[in-house]
Amino acid sequence: MDTLNLAKSYDFFKPERVKERIHIIGCGSVGSTVAELLVRFGLTKLTLYDFDRVEPHNLANQLFRQSHVSMTKVDVLTDMLREINPVIKDFIRIEPEGYTGQRLSGYVFLCVDNIELRKDIATANKNNQYIKAMFDFRTRLTDAQHYAADWANMKMVDDFIRSMNFTHEEAAEETPVSACNVTLSVAPTVRVICALGVTNFINHTKGEALKKFIQMDAFGFTLDAF
Repeated sequence: MDTLNLAKSYDFFKPERVKERIHIIGCGSVGSTVAELLVRFGLTKLTLYDFDRVEPHNLANQLFRQSHVSMTKVDVLTDMLREINPVIKDFIRIEPEGYTGQRLSGYVFLCVDNIELRKDIATANKNNQYIKAMFDFRTRLTDAQHYAADWANMKMVDDFIRSMNFTHEEAAEETPVSACNVTLSVAPTVRVICALGVTNFINHTKGEALKKFIQMDAFGFTLDAF
């Protein structure tokens, strides 16, 4: 069976050093992009969580195609990732009902579009010693934010959770919408913040300290990280 040729990246990052499972909760614009970037680094132990199906409006800012409309996102994404690296079929897991309290370990990427659910997951797992780090993404139209926490550092964990102290409704009020009340989102913003979040993860697995906060504007060409 063909495997992904890592000649272009292996000297920089050796995927076998990451022993832990990677959980991607939400497989829409952010989750699908994060999954693709991780798989292109040779990572295979992924668990994908999402109960949703691909809809026509998803195609503008997500990885999916016309032929995927009405199909379940976790199934489509799994097939797409297998086309990149066929051996992933022996390691990938899917949760087609979404996250319903499953035990988490290793690395957790929070990619659902509901801030309250993300806060619930982080809070419920605050003392979960099997988690190494969590990563969160918040996108608007041209700007986005990325938050991360080393789960061995309780101050970082507390700051991570405190950053979610607002409601889904309050978040929606700050999100640009069209005249028809459709949430506006464009692929470049999604791609940039996902690349930064995955870079943060890769650096962490190589022994560097996590950036706890990254803020950028993809069209204003601004970036802050600390």
